Amino acid sequence: MIIDSVTLVLVLFLSFSARLGYWFWPEDDLFFAIVFAPIIAIPIFIWFGLYREIIRYISFSMLWVVIQAVSLFALIWGILSFMIAIEGIPRSVILINWLFAFVFISGLRIVFYWLLSGIYNKSNLNSKNIIIYGAGSAGRQLSIALRQSNDYNSVAFVDDEVDIQNHSIGGIKVISPDHIKNLIKRKNITEVWLAMPSIQKSRRRAILNSLQNYPLHVRSLPSVSQLAKGTVKIADLQDLSIKDLLGRDLILASKELLGFNIENKVVMVTGAGGSIGSELCRQIFLLKPKLLVLFEINELNLYLIEEELLKLGNQDIRVFPILGSVNKKNLVYQVCKKFKVQTIYHAAAYKHVPMVEFNNCEGVNNNIFGTLNCAQAAINANVNTFVLISTDKAVRPTNTMGASKRFAELILQALSVNQSSTLFTMVRFGNVLGSSGSVIP
Repeated sequence: MIIDSVTLVLVLFLSFSARLGYWFWPEDDLFFAIVFAPIIAIPIFIWFGLYREIIRYISFSMLWVVIQAVSLFALIWGILSFMIAIEGIPRSVILINWLFAFVFISGLRIVFYWLLSGIYNKSNLNSKNIIIYGAGSAGRQLSIALRQSNDYNSVAFVDDEVDIQNHSIGGIKVISPDHIKNLIKRKNITEVWLAMPSIQKSRRRAILNSLQNYPLHVRSLPSVSQLAKGTVKIADLQDLSIKDLLGRDLILASKELLGFNIENKVVMVTGAGGSIGSELCRQIFLLKPKLLVLFEINELNLYLIEEELLKLGNQDIRVFPILGSVNKKNLVYQVCKKFKVQTIYHAAAYKHVPMVEFNNCEGVNNNIFGTLNCAQAAINANVNTFVLISTDKAVRPTNTMGASKRFAELILQALSVNQSSTLFTMVRFGNVLGSSGSVIP
């Protein structure tokens, strides 16, 4: 307020001098009209909120507020001066005063913004130099957010569009992807942030392939649908997901087929606490079964998946955690009979190849005889559908785990010949991205 007050007085002196063509020093009433001008201006500036702005974070919208505040001040000061009939005030001084006041009041704020931003951004010598890949809307918003960051310093944009290369956006140069290598050496770049949430999967894959030879940590912005829910923040950046490393586009499943044996039916998942079984439970829960039975031998895993499903908040779906082993044939039968199970997803299996190879007796017992027990229990309890989660390692198996799963497939094929109450079906999973023991970790 003090700085603005002194500035406004000097601006009025300067306005008279500019109008008259020489350094003007007012006398009598005109002197007091100039000196007491801040009494009019400061309340107006307070009303328009000029002193609520934190200088370090001001934006261009502040200039419009300054224009409104200064215009009202200049107008009121001119009207009051003419009403009091103060002599020696040319009418053009009011316009000159308005122009100079806007330039000086806004200019001072911009200068302080520049000084404070520079000091703030240089206060952390350990800040990381990063590249923003993509100079589109998301990239520009990200660069604006980074200006307030003390941990990251955006050095350049990288973009394939030739028209904007070698130009600057917000003071940050746009370079070609071919120049990344030189920039890494010169600027000690440690990270590259992908800011192209709407590009196709194949294009994203090509960009990742082009970056894999550089010593860079790659982060990426969320999808467009996530960005639409709020403004871009540094916190929105995430490490590359496993899906980003998939060499093809995701294939979406048909919801009608997914829900065919699940919706409004009693479903049981064996091995419900495992990495594959738990994901099956999550997907099944979203398809709204009538009742979901979680069958698991590991107490902790059973507790965790039950808690996770309950937190999803669908009170219409009842979840029953059953602690037990698939090797207990009578227990499996009693559970199927008690809950009138209609569909079973059999995911209970030992699947880590080295572990089963070292403990092949337990692997055979669980994968072969456990499957046999569950299949016979399903037949005896009149379960409609039995789905075996098998593996690609069952194809011409070269290890105990693959051989035991192939044996389980043969058991179902044999049982399906002599009965008609239960439909046996099986699916061979390849390497399940993100599951325990997956190739990616």
